[in-house]
Amino acid sequence: MYERFYNLRERPFALSPDPEYLYPSRVHQEALDYLRYGLETQAGFIVITGEIGSGKTTLLQTLLRNLDSHTTVARIVNTMLEPRELIETIMIDFGLDPGDRSKALLLRDLSQFVVDQRLAGRMVLLVIDEAQNLSLAALEELRMLSNLETEKSKLLQIVMVGQPNLRDKLGAPELEQLRQRITVSYHLPPLEIDDTANYINHRLRRAALGAPLEFPREATDLIHARSRGVPRIINVICDAALVFGYAEERRVFDAPTIREVLAELETTGVLPPSSEAETSVPAAAPPIVDAARPGSPAKPPASSPALAPAIGSAHTVYSAASSPASAPPAVPSGPAPAPPPRPTAVAAPSSAASAPVRMAAVAALDEREARIRQREQELAEQRRILAEEYRLLRTQRQTPPDRTQTFAAEHGRGRPYAPSSGTARFQTPTESFWTRLKRFMLGVSTS
Repeated sequence: MYERFYNLRERPFALSPDPEYLYPSRVHQEALDYLRYGLETQAGFIVITGEIGSGKTTLLQTLLRNLDSHTTVARIVNTMLEPRELIETIMIDFGLDPGDRSKALLLRDLSQFVVDQRLAGRMVLLVIDEAQNLSLAALEELRMLSNLETEKSKLLQIVMVGQPNLRDKLGAPELEQLRQRITVSYHLPPLEIDDTANYINHRLRRAALGAPLEFPREATDLIHARSRGVPRIINVICDAALVFGYAEERRVFDAPTIREVLAELETTGVLPPSSEAETSVPAAAPPIVDAARPGSPAKPPASSPALAPAIGSAHTVYSAASSPASAPPAVPSGPAPAPPPRPTAVAAPSSAASAPVRMAAVAALDEREARIRQREQELAEQRRILAEEYRLLRTQRQTPPDRTQTFAAEHGRGRPYAPSSGTARFQTPTESFWTRLKRFMLGVSTS
């Protein structure tokens, strides 16, 4: 709509989680470093939390894009699942057919898949987005799946990404065993005021075809105060500002222009009415890093030397904003404390008559955010399906049909299976999966 007017190749503030537009702020870079650290050490569970719209999905997309070809990935985005449904969903995303078998057979086939991948030299990664929606029983099922391991490392790496209440759920007494297996836990805080200015102009530069558009500091400070540093709300405000400027034929976005845009967004119900607290710039909460459990590798990511004391002690909570010279305080074993709640965007009502209006505005914003999240999940699922169809098409063209698999499929003897490396495997009834697993474990221990 306004791309030609501003000489842009595309909308710079679209709400889709595009890794091309990831701004490497300090907290986002630290989160990426800890994700890579957890994957490279193959140490077990990794938990990333953050407020709605804080950039968790974009961060995850960036991580997955940079993985090498020796990693088999399954990503779960619909998490309103019971334990059996969770296992079936994981198998489907790995390319396995759960069929109508019992849970015991499903677990056997999934375990066989994981072992086959390790024998082929591949790492198996399970990513669960919106993990705060998982029930306690489903989380316990994930812990049982993590029992697949050798003497050196896990055979299944699990990354859970969710909103702050995921940390509260993991703190339940029933999940003590799962909590002890979490290697790295990182909370993604909102952007600071300087990062908000850099974030806005970074996205404008990425989308520019010529001389990039730039928001002055007075405008970005207003946007930060209104959005509280949440990237998704920043995108909503900036995109509305570009639409407003296009309608008014403006290419300069000063403070009065941003105030007009904010007033229009509040009038239409896109943003709730602003409070007096938002007239001043809030201080961003420091990231929360939950360190490794005892026995895990003690080397932190190279780019985060200040976080070195956080690795190697049980459930240590450390603020990255503190001085590297001061040792972080140790706390008793248990879940890391949840981050402080963000300030509400609704002003204290001056009269009883204004309360319903403000409640309706908040409900409208929540509903809009829910629609946005649902659309993002649908787009991610469509991309995954297209990628899988493309991979299967290439495999069918490159790999000739296997007469053994065809015969077995037609006569119901054994279950044909082709791992993602492209090498066809077929398990005969004469050798059970547990025999193969035992042979594999003996091979690892003697090597």
